[in-house]
Amino acid sequence: MSELVLQIKNLSKSFGKNKVLDGINLEVPEGSVLGLMGENGAGKSTMMKCLFGIYAKDEGQFLLCGKQVSFKNPKEALESGVAMVHQELNQCLDRSVADNLFLGRYPKKFGVIDEAKMLKDSIKLFDSLNMNVNPRTIMRTMSVSQRQMVEIAKAVSYDAKIIVLDEPTSSLTENEVQKLFSIVRELKKKGVSFVYISHKMDEIFQVCDQIAVLRDGKMIMQKQSSETEMGELITAMVGRSLDKRFPDVDNKPGDYCLEINNLSTKYAPILENISFKVRKGEIFGLYGLVGAGRSELLESLFGVRTISTGTISYAGKKLRFSNSRDAMEHGFALVTEERKLNGMFGKDTIKFNTVITNLDSYKTAGILSERKMAEAAEREIKQMHTKCVSSEELITSLSGGNQQKVIIGKWMERSPEVFLLDEPTRGIDVGAKYEIYQLIIRMAKEGKTIIVVSSEMPEILGITNRIAVMSNHRLAGIVDTATTDQEALLKLSAKYL
Repeated sequence: MSELVLQIKNLSKSFGKNKVLDGINLEVPEGSVLGLMGENGAGKSTMMKCLFGIYAKDEGQFLLCGKQVSFKNPKEALESGVAMVHQELNQCLDRSVADNLFLGRYPKKFGVIDEAKMLKDSIKLFDSLNMNVNPRTIMRTMSVSQRQMVEIAKAVSYDAKIIVLDEPTSSLTENEVQKLFSIVRELKKKGVSFVYISHKMDEIFQVCDQIAVLRDGKMIMQKQSSETEMGELITAMVGRSLDKRFPDVDNKPGDYCLEINNLSTKYAPILENISFKVRKGEIFGLYGLVGAGRSELLESLFGVRTISTGTISYAGKKLRFSNSRDAMEHGFALVTEERKLNGMFGKDTIKFNTVITNLDSYKTAGILSERKMAEAAEREIKQMHTKCVSSEELITSLSGGNQQKVIIGKWMERSPEVFLLDEPTRGIDVGAKYEIYQLIIRMAKEGKTIIVVSSEMPEILGITNRIAVMSNHRLAGIVDTATTDQEALLKLSAKYL
């Protein structure tokens, strides 16, 4: 049997009266990948933050290669061979790749940063991982997926014994996902271990040797992935059986109401001559590889991007939004892909984030009513089944899935007619995903027009009526969901490459 790299014994952690971790025991063997799963709020992030010294544990032990450790901060953990690649990347975007790799540990020569050594070591690192990355590239010019690969390389550069990957494929294309898996397998051969946090069950079974499931702060199971079935895993995560991954899409689309004709955008990346029509009460999917122009299309419809030519019409009326406020006043709503970057106010409360898009509705005699705002926040917490202590909590204290529920809830307060959803279930567990699918279908039944972007092919096929496929900033084709398959979507997504 392999040596144990990491052991967690009887780990507990509470915030006030809320016990977030309750007697957790976990073992990670050398040269293995442990898949860590659980619903949002189950305690996965808290457990990792206790390991990395971000939170102080209440009780329990961490053993690294048999030796008890208690890190005071992430730097101490890194220097001891424990690394973490976060889902929400925290990088110096105006500095080069090499600068980001060596931040806090620059090689020096005669007291001055040795740029030549830094460059040489960066090239050597990327070559060893078979990554095609120029160390001189400024981070801001790179895609999220490229930046994520840099972060993984940085973790490897610390000679890490164990690397925690938090939702590592949330922004990766299928090719990049397979590339990541090949890197993980190569590092496994060298004795590196991984804790792989993900909500994508297909990936967990592909790359993980063992699977552990947290639910409500307790360790529900840890067993070999080869001995685990999908249904068993879902039941362990949500505490109940989900017979189907997707609810029945039983909405009945009406007449065409939203029409886009020959839409092109002014600034790069430029969309070219996009035309399609969407029905009232329809769930219209947008699929394509990362960088195909899906998000840019939604931003164009919402007035965020400048349209150079073409028209947008809703209910027979031509629209030209000069900004997002115009779009909102005409009944449009947009849930963005990067919720922490541009979807919420991280330093404020659930209540603030719920009411911010609809303040005029909460005024009495021209003055904001605290009572009305509190009622709105409580209404959306109840409707969205958001797990929280109160609406006065900071939104950043919530899990990713519950943050997303607050973001969707703020738009629900405006009762939009056209709902634009960009990766609405990114980084969200299977139970919360199902709830969001149900919400999307319910909104469609109420006559809302839904356009949803998803990188997950089973999802786009599971919750839509029709799917438009983008390829290299152009529309490659539109298919009926009921009569298409994954192969057809992939062929269309490669049409203009």
